Amino acid sequence: MEYLVRGDLCFSIDAAHIETKEDAYLHVKDGKCIATYENLSAELSSLEIKDYRGNLILPGMVDLHLHAPQYAYRGTKMDLPLLDWLNINTFPEEAKYENVDYAKEAYENFVEDLKESPTTRAVIFATLHKDATLCLMDLLEKTGLNTMVGKVNMDRNSPDYLTEHSAEESLKNTVNWLEEIPQDYQHCHPILTPRFTPTCSDTLMEGLGKLMRERNLPLQSHLSENKAEIEWVKELCPDAKNYGDSYDRYGLLNHTVMAHCVHTEEEELELLMQRGTFICHCPQSNTNLQSGVSPVKHFLKRGAKLGLGTDVAGGANLSMFRAMTDAIQASKLRNCLLEEKDSALNLEEAFYMATLSGGQFFGKVGSFLPGYDADILVFERKRKGVRKETLLERLEMLLYTEKELFDLKAKFVQGRRIL
Repeated sequence: MEYLVRGDLCFSIDAAHIETKEDAYLHVKDGKCIATYENLSAELSSLEIKDYRGNLILPGMVDLHLHAPQYAYRGTKMDLPLLDWLNINTFPEEAKYENVDYAKEAYENFVEDLKESPTTRAVIFATLHKDATLCLMDLLEKTGLNTMVGKVNMDRNSPDYLTEHSAEESLKNTVNWLEEIPQDYQHCHPILTPRFTPTCSDTLMEGLGKLMRERNLPLQSHLSENKAEIEWVKELCPDAKNYGDSYDRYGLLNHTVMAHCVHTEEEELELLMQRGTFICHCPQSNTNLQSGVSPVKHFLKRGAKLGLGTDVAGGANLSMFRAMTDAIQASKLRNCLLEEKDSALNLEEAFYMATLSGGQFFGKVGSFLPGYDADILVFERKRKGVRKETLLERLEMLLYTEKELFDLKAKFVQGRRIL
């Protein structure tokens, strides 16, 4: 499969630069980006051209952290802090996913909306229920989106109606889930998912580390989101050097996404950087659940691996565009309130985090650079504006106004059109 996509291209080449090319061509072959051209040679002119002249052409968005079973109650009980929100809102709802019929109906809504969003890659929490998690994976596989999905592990400090009653039970359930995933899946893949240290015993963490190494699996979890949570971890793991160490001593940081890191300090940051852990910044959720404002600009300057997440349902919607603008706005507040020098993110940095930087968790993803997967979004302006904007201005308008001014006209994942 080889073709050209014609339109106005915008893509990151690093954290400081967005490449913009008006009325240019993106060359796609076998699901990969080959090159971009401003003019075509005679040889290339014979290829199929998908003509989107006048439309914005962007890489697909990468959502590194969200909870599929929480989508049904997004936008509710947002006045609660994290730990209360989990106990009052999250755990009672997730318990319902023991009923596969309920899970299927809820997940169908989530999957349909995710497919119609700008997200082409996502790292997703399910629940601890094996059959419901398999149902979610089956629905996602059929969309053509490239996703990682995890059956949640939790064997302590959980309500009796939503727990695995021992580490052995949790590990057995996880292996059974892995064994039942169809081998012919091309787009949806498993990721180990200990909910977070407070709900996972040392024995469970040790077993997950062994499973991670034996099966060469990635892992996702939460880290340093909330001050009360951090104090709880200190009580549960008094010998851990920091919260991150409660994972690292079992080898759980090496191919891993850690969501939040709102209160990560230098020792923990250094550990994450040494292990190559991806930090997923979730600005809307961090605000809604009163967790704080992550020092994400500092992480960026230090060279940490970074991405963005909607964190549904701590975040209220699936918009990665909002995740970008929320990240910019939250960093400005941190800059003002803490009087930190240069802690505010700019457009280039936020776009980089949502595409090229976060995409690295999946490999060569999130840009139109040669060799990268051809994940492509096409946006059409609903009506012509009265002023002439640059491509960078049009991109910024899209991020801040979304559906008010632009429609998602087409969506490709690894070169395949799915929308």
